[in-house]
Amino acid sequence: MSALRPGSGALSSPGRRFGSWRCCCWWWWVLVVGVAVGSGDPWMSAEACPSSCSCSSTRISCVDPERGINAFPVLQTEAEMENITDIYIANQSSFSSISDKDLHYYKNLRNLTVTNSRLTYVSKLAFQNNFKLQYLNLKDNNLSSLSWRIFKHLNISYLILSGNPLHCSCENMWIKLWLGEEADIQELRCIEDGGARKLLSRLTLPNCEVPTATLTPSNLTKMEGENMELLCTTSGVPSPELFWDMIRVAYYEIATSGQTSKLQLFNLSSTDHNSKISCTAENIVGDKESSVVLNILFPPKITKLSDAIPDHHWCIPFSVTGNPKPTFKWSQNGKPVKEGQYIFTRIHDYAEREYHGCLQLDSPTHINNGRYKLEVANPYGTDEKEVDAHFMHMPSDATDPEPYYYADQTTDTPPPNQHEDRVAVYVVVGIAAVAFTGFLVMLIILKFGGNSKFGIKGCVLFHNIPVEVVSH
Repeated sequence: MSALRPGSGALSSPGRRFGSWRCCCWWWWVLVVGVAVGSGDPWMSAEACPSSCSCSSTRISCVDPERGINAFPVLQTEAEMENITDIYIANQSSFSSISDKDLHYYKNLRNLTVTNSRLTYVSKLAFQNNFKLQYLNLKDNNLSSLSWRIFKHLNISYLILSGNPLHCSCENMWIKLWLGEEADIQELRCIEDGGARKLLSRLTLPNCEVPTATLTPSNLTKMEGENMELLCTTSGVPSPELFWDMIRVAYYEIATSGQTSKLQLFNLSSTDHNSKISCTAENIVGDKESSVVLNILFPPKITKLSDAIPDHHWCIPFSVTGNPKPTFKWSQNGKPVKEGQYIFTRIHDYAEREYHGCLQLDSPTHINNGRYKLEVANPYGTDEKEVDAHFMHMPSDATDPEPYYYADQTTDTPPPNQHEDRVAVYVVVGIAAVAFTGFLVMLIILKFGGNSKFGIKGCVLFHNIPVEVVSH
């Protein structure tokens, strides 16, 4: 068999050349796929992405002015749109508005850019599903006004509006107040009625003020079962609208007259405790909220007391409601539990008007077994519950016969078969002593017998004795 040598022409046949070309193509395909996968942002297929845009798993870019778009691109599935975090649109002369539904499925959108296009209108509900939106660039469009209500529920970090023909109107005053010094950095300008442009930061308008809201009383501490009355007074130009916002409050009535509104609460209960009540005034310039938290006093109640569970430590879990915070008292089999380093009450959490915790026991034994009672109390009442807790078996509960070391040591009656056991022990010890003594004697004979005259004579005598005698 001949070996291949460099320059021998063994690889120059047509079939070999075709195999080499196919191998190179295969490696090129692997390289392209590897780069796409390794980047963590592979590009979508042409079928999944609109023809006028380019798409990856997290980004959509539409910048081609010839193959323009007139609305936000729609991908094949909702799951693909939910994965998108960045949308970049530029140079689109037919793109003029953002409606209520355009961004409905882009729930994870963080960065949105619509620049150098014909954008003239943004709906107040345009970003109602885009709670993660942080960066919004609407530079160089055709926006004359923009409502603050668009961004009411968002936490926008960057808003860029330069290059738009904004009107010097009360509707855009919020932009000046919200951007502050950033308006000058962007060189943001507005157009006055005569057509002159002025810096938005210098805009001042009569009858254009942010509203105010005042809620009284500010301290809402009431007993369970009582009634309460709240007043909200608003001011501002233009005249603001007034809204009440109540969470979990069941029984109420609202009466509004002019810029004052009265809220009456009836039969307050423990479920109303820690409820937030807000009064909000809104006008074209912005909004202002005033709020209070209900503090309802009610007696304690044990809503849960469960069996002991082993965790890092043993725990008897409980849940207790009450305001003010109740005191906790434990007893075991009718006797008070003395809390300390190894047994103590621990509160893990306070949520929804409930204290969640446990009686924690470090390494309890059978001594801690028993019936535990929890008593809670505050100035408005008490409550108690009991539960059985078992941590360790008593020694007498074991299935094996009771060990001798648990027997009563004061009795004079020896355990069964004790005499026979002692005799056996004496016999074993005696045999061991005799064997050990014989072993010591043999060691002495072997050590000193070779140098002894008697030992030598003995050896000579043994040499002179006939074999027959020795054998006898």
